[in-house]
Amino acid sequence: MKLVIISHTEHYKTSDGDIVGWSPTVNEINHLAPYFTSITHVAMLHDTKAPKSVLNYSEPNVMFVALPALGGTSVWSKLKLILHLPKVISIVRKALKDADAFQLRTPTGIGVFLIPYLSWFSKKKGWFKYAGNWNQERPPFGYRLQRWMLKKQSRFVTINGRWDNQTKHCLTFENPCLTEADLNEGSETINQKQLTEKLNFCFVGRLETPKGVGRIINAFKTLSEVQKARVGHVHLVGDGKEKLEFESRAKDSGISFIFHGYMDREAVFEIYKTSQFFLMPTSASEGFPKVIAEAANFACIPVVSSVSAIAQYVEHEKNGFIIASVSSEGLKGELDKIFSLNNVDYKKLIDNNNYVEKFTFKHYTHRILTEILS
Repeated sequence: MKLVIISHTEHYKTSDGDIVGWSPTVNEINHLAPYFTSITHVAMLHDTKAPKSVLNYSEPNVMFVALPALGGTSVWSKLKLILHLPKVISIVRKALKDADAFQLRTPTGIGVFLIPYLSWFSKKKGWFKYAGNWNQERPPFGYRLQRWMLKKQSRFVTINGRWDNQTKHCLTFENPCLTEADLNEGSETINQKQLTEKLNFCFVGRLETPKGVGRIINAFKTLSEVQKARVGHVHLVGDGKEKLEFESRAKDSGISFIFHGYMDREAVFEIYKTSQFFLMPTSASEGFPKVIAEAANFACIPVVSSVSAIAQYVEHEKNGFIIASVSSEGLKGELDKIFSLNNVDYKKLIDNNNYVEKFTFKHYTHRILTEILS
């Protein structure tokens, strides 16, 4: 079966002429590739230098087809999107010509016109993936429009979480991030991991205010001196425009904040292994951040806010901690509980992370093949 995936995933050309793309999406496609004759990824090619958060396609049957880099919130970016509509549709139509099936990854700017185009003018088997917060109360207009169109069309839509009045063609799907080898490695980590006098914490993601980085810094700054003495390191993995500001705010805090920048998958996993708790007091509207499942797999207990589907997997004081108030004060309250835990409490938390098995590439691929493309 020949599959075409259409997305807004950022791609770049290296100095060696190689095409690289945002690593989580490329990694997912690399794991899907063995199950298809070919996969053609129609996605956006940027003419800037590739960031560190990219990955090469590893499978020979994956082909890349470039779309112009579109998107943004400015008036010009929206006008540019409209002007490129005929070109985008032409590229997609050509890619679909010899395909057996397609996947369109939404929400995205091009989704506003590709959802109706594929719904009305393509007879190919296919499905849509909605990666955002399906239950968001006040999403941006473009997201709200795409969600409405996806509800009204008849093809399968994979979404994050399970919701009231969910229609049959909308399937709750976990986004994959773990291999079977990762699960085995996680089991070994769980058997060995325990609380120590010095506790390590980590955050992995974009360094920005909505993700909660500022709240993390402020919460740790307000710890008592006794509590601060029990903090080993707070690892902040990722990058963003606010990084320098966060670094400045973390100085003279009495806490060892380590700003790592972007790290590859294996290096991030090592951070999880050496950290007891994963922090994400996010207010950003998203589906289910894969990093939560990754961290939990390595006995790095999630301390997270209840955004979208997060609380459907992370249960308060059973396998993690849900921050009731998305604020530095709310996070500080959960940190107070953490400092009172003993090893028995910690073991109970890490032994209840069975949900991570749903986030494997094997589980995801099986569901795609049996529930959508069969």
